[in-house]
Amino acid sequence: MGYDVKRIRACFPALAEGAAHFDSPGGSQVPAVVGEAVAAALTGAIANRGTVTAAERRAEEIVGQARAAVADLLGARPGGVVFGRSMTQLTYDFSRALAKNWAPGDEIVVTRLDHDANIRPWVQAAQARGVTVRWADFDPGTGELPPEAVTTLLSGRTRLVAVTAAGNLLGTRPDVPEITASARAAGALSYVDGVHLTPHSPIDIDALGADFFACSPYKFLGPHLGVVAASPETLETLHPDKLLPSTDAVPERFELGTLPYELLAGTTAAIDFLAGLMPGTGTRRDRVVTSMRAVEEYEDGLLHRLDDGLAEIPGVIRYGSPSRRRTPTVLFSVRDIPPPKVYEGLAERGVNAPAGSFYALECSRHLGLGDTGAVRAGIAPYTDSDDVDRLLAALGVLTGRPGQSFIK
Repeated sequence: MGYDVKRIRACFPALAEGAAHFDSPGGSQVPAVVGEAVAAALTGAIANRGTVTAAERRAEEIVGQARAAVADLLGARPGGVVFGRSMTQLTYDFSRALAKNWAPGDEIVVTRLDHDANIRPWVQAAQARGVTVRWADFDPGTGELPPEAVTTLLSGRTRLVAVTAAGNLLGTRPDVPEITASARAAGALSYVDGVHLTPHSPIDIDALGADFFACSPYKFLGPHLGVVAASPETLETLHPDKLLPSTDAVPERFELGTLPYELLAGTTAAIDFLAGLMPGTGTRRDRVVTSMRAVEEYEDGLLHRLDDGLAEIPGVIRYGSPSRRRTPTVLFSVRDIPPPKVYEGLAERGVNAPAGSFYALECSRHLGLGDTGAVRAGIAPYTDSDDVDRLLAALGVLTGRPGQSFIK
């Protein structure tokens, strides 16, 4: 049985409003089961975690289930799954914890392909400790970050390499395993931003070689929070600032304050939903991998349709190479029409494709787009071919070429 997008779309109440959503890189729509799980956690009896009352046990169960679900999604271990307000907040927390062991003369590596959340926390932590920051540049023509752009910057003083698994502006997928292997050989840790890759591909953090892997459930059909996964042994080596009476156990020592139980329940529901996108048996991990492989193949097909259509529209400028392996993300502008006006014109026609730099400020500047950026269209598991055709048709109207072959 193939990928049944019609069945999948029926699970998303928001799609009934009629818009074609290409805004998923900034946050996906959610299936009804996720909202139901959030509501059930909020309206059922719940308390601080414990083992005495039913309410305490329910909170404990929600947390344990969420750690297990995220572990199945990422190929991680539940005891290494840390939850936080957002990926940005968690990365700031980890940058402070890791920087405690840095000293003047040490070095870190960041890339201009990354979202600022995997740049600025490290740069600021380095500045506070007198640590040198090495910048890895990507090719602005192709949007690619070759491994040597990072590996040639490594030295015996490198303490950390921060790299994205997929650039959220261009969709570029660097060779993370090669980069992390080189970092490990140099004695450095790797912090991989998986926010933009996790919704589109099976994830195995061991295969990626990531010491830390960050992602955001609200990008993969879940609620708004952040996750960092690492081995429990790695987490044991770090000692974040925390309240004196709070536990020193891993991973709880990194989770400051009471966890949002309702959001964790929604995260478990989202991962269960992903595991059920395709029929299958076996463990949840097995089913997640099967489903995400199908998602990747399906989205790649739509991406080719979108790329081919954009190539037919005079005045559309694409950034990054459409021939390279990437997530289903397209960054483009329209000659003589400012990106915000393209964004507004598409929205007037029921197509949601925002414009901006989307916090990938260094990337946007390196592309020559300044802080304004361009229009970004992202494909999600619920996107269908009609959505793609609506986007292309709307662009055809905006550019004054409504008679193109992609218009039905």
